[in-house]
Amino acid sequence: MPFFAVGVAALALCVALSFAMGARPVPLSTVFSALFGDASGADAVAVTGLRLPRTVIGLAIGAALGVAGAVAQGITRNPLASPTTLGIDAGAGFAVVVAIYALHLTQPVEYIWFAFAGAAGAALFAQALARRGGDLDPVRLALGGTVLQLVLLSWTATLMLLSQRTLDEARFWLAGSMAGRPLDVLWPVLPTLVIGLVLAFAVSPALNALAIGDDSAQALGVPVARIRLAGGIAVILLSGSAVAVAGPVAFIGLAAPHIVRALIGSDHRVLLPGCLVVGPLLLLAADVLGRLVIRPSELEVGIVTAFLGAPLLALLARKVAR
Repeated sequence: MPFFAVGVAALALCVALSFAMGARPVPLSTVFSALFGDASGADAVAVTGLRLPRTVIGLAIGAALGVAGAVAQGITRNPLASPTTLGIDAGAGFAVVVAIYALHLTQPVEYIWFAFAGAAGAALFAQALARRGGDLDPVRLALGGTVLQLVLLSWTATLMLLSQRTLDEARFWLAGSMAGRPLDVLWPVLPTLVIGLVLAFAVSPALNALAIGDDSAQALGVPVARIRLAGGIAVILLSGSAVAVAGPVAFIGLAAPHIVRALIGSDHRVLLPGCLVVGPLLLLAADVLGRLVIRPSELEVGIVTAFLGAPLLALLARKVAR
């Protein structure tokens, strides 16, 4: 399919730029030499010690967020659903800050289970707010998730103001960044990330049936409750893994499914593979942009995605309202 050929080529370009661009630009010839062990010096250290882990983490986290957004929109039948708009990212972030405040945690690898717990709690609470009788109301879900996100963000800010140590430890992580993250922080979440992806792809055919309504899906023999449960677990595992590694990164989960859907349609059997490509593409592009706009300093990728994603959310909300 031309979409995947072009998408993979664009992703490869972003990967090359991620290796080459930064406060210290490195020629692509040096990048290849460093990756294959034929170069030494400061450029080689920048490529293998800093940019290689950053790029690999970007690929993994971008894929997780893109697929999580597609599944969240599928199980809720809400085009505005994503780990950010449902409050899942904020729940994971709040749980991590509570752990830093109360337990004096200092390493990202220690945050993982707290991020999962916070993501799960926020997802369950947002769904409870959205229930009308026994049905899930997509509009109430979006509103409830937004309110939950604002409440959790305010609680998070309060905890950080109460403790200078917590503020110092959490503020860089909460901005959403892949800078300075060693690959050691990715390995502990890799099993949960893979399980989340497997669950997401397993339910993808049934998500097409959910799109036509619960009653119609049940008439076709789709176990709606089990599909929603499996899809919800996939979203929690994927977004919790992403937040544990890189902090909250907004709007990748919202933008990637809409871009793929506009280009190749809404069939989840191709939508999810498309998000595997577009999610990392968007995240790495935002990360490279953040390195360039105020060079030699840089903006965290979470700030860049929030800045670019806010207008997208406004446009989508207007479209849905129409």
